Amino acid sequence: MMRRLAAGAAAAALGAAVLAGAAAPASAATHGYDGNTSLSFDAGPEPIRRGADLSLQGKLSVECDEDYIDGIVAVFNSDKCDDDERWHRLGWKKVVILFQPAGSHRWDYVDTVRTDRNGYFYTEETAYVSGTWRAVFEGSRYLEGSEGRDWVKVYGHRH
Repeated sequence: MMRRLAAGAAAAALGAAVLAGAAAPASAATHGYDGNTSLSFDAGPEPIRRGADLSLQGKLSVECDEDYIDGIVAVFNSDKCDDDERWHRLGWKKVVILFQPAGSHRWDYVDTVRTDRNGYFYTEETAYVSGTWRAVFEGSRYLEGSEGRDWVKVYGHRH
């Protein structure tokens, strides 16, 4: 375990991506860092005709300010982060999709999707009424939650 941790630190110093193959080291439990996440989200096209397919897509990222350890994955500043890039993609995380019809105060659960290895997610839903779509990353150990919202106008006749 110590050999793996030392190899990971050396690789980070060389600017390489490091993925730990075992559970997070004991020192991670006392790290206390909450990674600042960002979730971009778009529901479209808008406006959209009633009964048409609505694309719900976005990207989940974590700020590159510090290293973080999440479960079996360790991401270090040197991993895809340089002066021009403040955010690192977050792959394989759950994103919950919710919908609030216009005039309602209740959020309805729609689906749970996972980000791909590049932090992107995508799903389609049928548009019936105008309202607000919401994508939520609830956070995880060492990662703060984040969300995105998008209002969509639905036009057309109800049958």
